[in-house]
Amino acid sequence: MSELRSGPLIVGIDGLELDAETRERLAHPAVGGVILFARNYDSPEQLIGLTAAIRALRDPRLLICVDQEGGRVQRFRAGFTPLPPLAVIGRWYGSHADRARDLAYRHGRIMAAEVLGHGVDLSLAPVLDLGGNSEVIGDRALAAEPEAVADLARYYVAGMRDAGMAACGKHFPGHGSVRPDSHLTEVVDERSLETLQARDLAPFRALAGDLALVMPAHVCYPAVEACPAGFSKRWLADILRGELGFAGQVVSDDLDMAGAASAGSAADRLHAALAAGCDLALVCEPASVPTALDALGDAPPGADLAPLYGRARLTLEEQERVPEFRAWKTTLKTLSEETRG
Repeated sequence: MSELRSGPLIVGIDGLELDAETRERLAHPAVGGVILFARNYDSPEQLIGLTAAIRALRDPRLLICVDQEGGRVQRFRAGFTPLPPLAVIGRWYGSHADRARDLAYRHGRIMAAEVLGHGVDLSLAPVLDLGGNSEVIGDRALAAEPEAVADLARYYVAGMRDAGMAACGKHFPGHGSVRPDSHLTEVVDERSLETLQARDLAPFRALAGDLALVMPAHVCYPAVEACPAGFSKRWLADILRGELGFAGQVVSDDLDMAGAASAGSAADRLHAALAAGCDLALVCEPASVPTALDALGDAPPGADLAPLYGRARLTLEEQERVPEFRAWKTTLKTLSEETRG
């Protein structure tokens, strides 16, 4: 077993620094990483201190994650470049495809470089869902057409990779074409497998070899299986790994979400996700973490964290000395301001 294998849980924590209870919880063998939210962020200096404290807790160290997509899903704001929602990039694609590809690369690279520079390993990005219909995806999607999403996402992932960050495609096999929000309710997509294959699955198929992680949706697709995709061996083993050839790891979406309710209790959801083929499981609400730890006990399955650790190419100080980085940050900030305006 690899020395970098660790527990499968990626857990949320409270506060801006680690208290004794949180330190004890993160020492549990079932925990492999932490996911940070706006509640854990006050300033760049505070974040650097927090991530250093988390890294120092264990060996192998905990993986540190965040959702730093841009737009309304950007957890770290003050002191970071304001990132426009990905849909802003897609709007250029029809008339100026090269400009859109360039923006996708810049967005991915600046996002990843800033996050890595503050001690965070991984932003769970990019969104590969199709735009146009979903309440929860909305302008988080690059575009409405699968060809555009796949093309732009490839440049976005290249930017992440050049900064030193792995990529996580979400939300397999596609959350963008069904309207309800799986955070709030159970969601069913009644379309045929043929339609899903032709449209929503296409970006995941195109990027399967470039992704270290895939996050399945808490959406039911009865044409394949009645349960949500993240609890389905048919989706994760037969289709994602078998048909699409994905060889990376699978991380569940947050098991506290209402869209996961059909799997049962918190413990049932966790066991169902792991049994279906998830290597890692997100438990974002700190109050839910003790139940998950109890469910796994002291001999949890292991996850290989080695491909997921960040390897920053530039420090924050080096980024500021690179003229291209300064220019790219100005461009992204301007686009973000125009979107809000």
